[in-house]
Amino acid sequence: MKKITLSLIVVSAVFLLGLNVAGEQNFAYVDSEYILNKVPAYDQAQKKLDQLSEGWEAEIEAKYKEVEKMYSEFQAEQALLLDDIKRKREEAIIAKEKEAKALQKKYFGRDGELQKKQTELIKPIQDEVFNAVKELASEGGYALVFDSSTGGNILYSDDKYDKSDDVLKKLGY
Repeated sequence: MKKITLSLIVVSAVFLLGLNVAGEQNFAYVDSEYILNKVPAYDQAQKKLDQLSEGWEAEIEAKYKEVEKMYSEFQAEQALLLDDIKRKREEAIIAKEKEAKALQKKYFGRDGELQKKQTELIKPIQDEVFNAVKELASEGGYALVFDSSTGGNILYSDDKYDKSDDVLKKLGY
């Protein structure tokens, strides 16, 4: 993360120095978070993702409760069990816990179902916003358009350069 932030700072500094050399350039900024929150399709996609996530979390929680129940029963009966049966029960508990972890990874891990659904539902909306920003920049002759929602690169901004509402107009909202 530090490497990315440092790279962004260096690129920004070089670009800003280039702007001074090239003369006065037009620039603007948008707040992509503000824009996305005004797009109904984004809100619907977020709600769908939340529903899926809640369902998957409940499924995983049920698996872990099953593991806890098995372990509690094992603890209560452990003194009465033969070594062979103890080992089999411990293996069953461990296998059930691995199953719960695998399910958790399947849904929420890197390249998991949630990540795939986010890409499927949200990326097209983000692409549409990006294309509107690109079109606005081209029409307005902006050499550079910052995203103020990402924070790091803007220390001060004058609202007259905020083109977020113009992007929403381009999108038809």
